[in-house]
Amino acid sequence: MAWYDHAIIYQLYPKSFQDSNGDGVGDLNGIRAHIPYLKALGITAVWLNPVFTSPQVDNGYDVANYYAIDPTMGTMADMDALIDAFHAAGIHVILDFVLNHTSDRHPWFQDALRGPASLYRDYYIFAGHDGQRPNNWGSFFGGSVWAPDPSGSGQSYFHLFDRRMPDLNWANPEVRHAMSDVADYWLQKGVDGLRLDAFIHIAKVKLDQDFPVPTADDAPVLAEPFYANLPQVQTWLRPFCQRVKADYPEVFLLGEAASANVQLAAAYTAPDAGLMDSVVTFRYFPEDASGLDQQLPAQYQAHPLDLPAFKQTQVVWQQTLAGLAQPTLYWSNHDMPRLLGRVAHSAQQAQSLAMLMYLQRGLPIIYYGEELGLTNLTLPDVATFEDPTVTDFVTQATAAGLTTEAAVALVSTTHKLPARGPMPWTDGVQRGFTTGTPWLQGSAAPVASAAEQAADPTSMLAFYQKLIALKKRALFQDGDYHLLTTDQASYVYTRQLDDALAVVAVALEATATTVTLPEGHYRPLLSSGSVDLVGAQLTLGPDAGVVLIREGEIK
Repeated sequence: MAWYDHAIIYQLYPKSFQDSNGDGVGDLNGIRAHIPYLKALGITAVWLNPVFTSPQVDNGYDVANYYAIDPTMGTMADMDALIDAFHAAGIHVILDFVLNHTSDRHPWFQDALRGPASLYRDYYIFAGHDGQRPNNWGSFFGGSVWAPDPSGSGQSYFHLFDRRMPDLNWANPEVRHAMSDVADYWLQKGVDGLRLDAFIHIAKVKLDQDFPVPTADDAPVLAEPFYANLPQVQTWLRPFCQRVKADYPEVFLLGEAASANVQLAAAYTAPDAGLMDSVVTFRYFPEDASGLDQQLPAQYQAHPLDLPAFKQTQVVWQQTLAGLAQPTLYWSNHDMPRLLGRVAHSAQQAQSLAMLMYLQRGLPIIYYGEELGLTNLTLPDVATFEDPTVTDFVTQATAAGLTTEAAVALVSTTHKLPARGPMPWTDGVQRGFTTGTPWLQGSAAPVASAAEQAADPTSMLAFYQKLIALKKRALFQDGDYHLLTTDQASYVYTRQLDDALAVVAVALEATATTVTLPEGHYRPLLSSGSVDLVGAQLTLGPDAGVVLIREGEIK
């Protein structure tokens, strides 16, 4: 069994964790200073969001040099020291590896702009002629996937995300070889895992086909079936993964498969597939759109979790991947609003949902600050988002009658950027994050600092420490998972290993609910909210949760 089969991962956003030099941006030395905090929390691995040299158009996901550390983060010597310090603490390091695209400032792309004769021209995707777009495909960041070649060739280059982030041409074997070399460089430095960012997009269909739309409008349209999860993704990525595993058998390959369904996840992670060990999907959280305001655009309205569909989704992923691969277990990340405020509306409910998610079979990924109860910031104005889709939403929302302040507040609860606020370490200047001005500022809901919570045995931090300690037990690592049949007001499952059996029970609604447990005598291991156990009848108060162990030896 590999180390990552039992990993408990902490997603660490370097820009927002700790600034050590007062420039307002978190850095590598700031991270190193808080390794004792992470060790005390109980996690066994950290996933570092990108630290490569970058213009920061997309907060590091636009890489200008894969072989250098961004100066705002520190130096390569700092990175080496950080890896060594994590390993000395018994914590593995997973590096975010951006392989679908680069920055337009990357030397490869700068050379490609010299024209069709450039040796690096085919490292990227150029098509079209006379300034005409090759097709009607739309970018995830708005507008067309095509931007005019600045060199004046009349061609356009492909960018699935921002126009300053051109896609690499994985159809070119030289690109695949170059990315393998980058991975090898970092694995030689001692990195224990790679998170393969946006890997599902490395293949595209032929570029001369428009995506069908029901109108004659020639506006760009999202064409995900044309550039997501195509068969060539596996064909091109398999040699990359196999090379990595051949040279570094213990490396953990975690793929970001945002739109992959469970069958694709199984294909990507099957032991005989020669691909990844686990994937992260955004398909975990089906939403209920029935209550949306029809006068406002849907994009930045709050979408409640569709609880019955959520139960179905979770059990399907659990059962489909059983015996095959470890699913990832998460509530938040840098690309979505935080758990508390998006799904949970109180600290108690957040604790209950954490028990529900992380004690299932799989690998917890805890987003930095979740263990303190952080919520999204409320950003001060539209400009702070630097996102044209926000500008469009606020324009339409104000036309429908909202004030600008109300529209910005609404976006702040649903946009990904406000989920990246600075970590509150103390009650001092800038809450101990920096002595300067934080790179991202906004108003935050009151939350006790890490220092305060470390001294409080009833805090959210103390709860997460207990929860992680439970997750490390063999019963919750290796036990079978079984979802019990209950009404939609509760989510109840068992974990069983040999004779040891635990029940995890959570109320999904703000009303009390009663469930009947499997036969046996139980005692609580961890709880949040009002819990009453009489014989086999368990009554959960509103938003309450509990972990029960059947009397006997716990594994």
